[in-house]
Amino acid sequence: MSNNIEDIIGSLYDMVQDARAMPLAADKCILERDRVLDMLDEIIAQLPGELKQSRTIVESRNELINQARREAEGIIRQAQEQAKQMVTKEAIYAEAKKRSEELVGQTQNRINQLRKAGNEYMDDALRQTEETITKALNEVRDTRMKFRTVTEAQEQRRAAPNLEV
Repeated sequence: MSNNIEDIIGSLYDMVQDARAMPLAADKCILERDRVLDMLDEIIAQLPGELKQSRTIVESRNELINQARREAEGIIRQAQEQAKQMVTKEAIYAEAKKRSEELVGQTQNRINQLRKAGNEYMDDALRQTEETITKALNEVRDTRMKFRTVTEAQEQRRAAPNLEV
């Protein structure tokens, strides 16, 4: 007999196909009882080993599928965590950019204020200097006029005694 269950079942199938039909009953046939029973015994003897092997294969396949599923879930979790970190980094970047723009705006405003204050101070200092210089110039003119008047008066007194001679 064959060693493999499939071969044994194939032989049984052939035996039934090749069996003689019973008279007056075409769907019934005559088989060798001992030979059929031996084949069935051999199938039964081999079946537990094949079933065990099939179960082992199915269990291994299920274990591989579960392991693959766990790995896939781990990869998904890791990807989600990375996505969260990227979103967090993006949010931090956006906040930092917003804050830096605010600081630049505040600094620009402060620079404008200081520039305006500096310009006002300089204008005021120049105005005061101009007023002081104008005042001094007026005093110099007045002093010069007084000096001319005094000088002319002295020259006239000197010239007047010469006229009398």
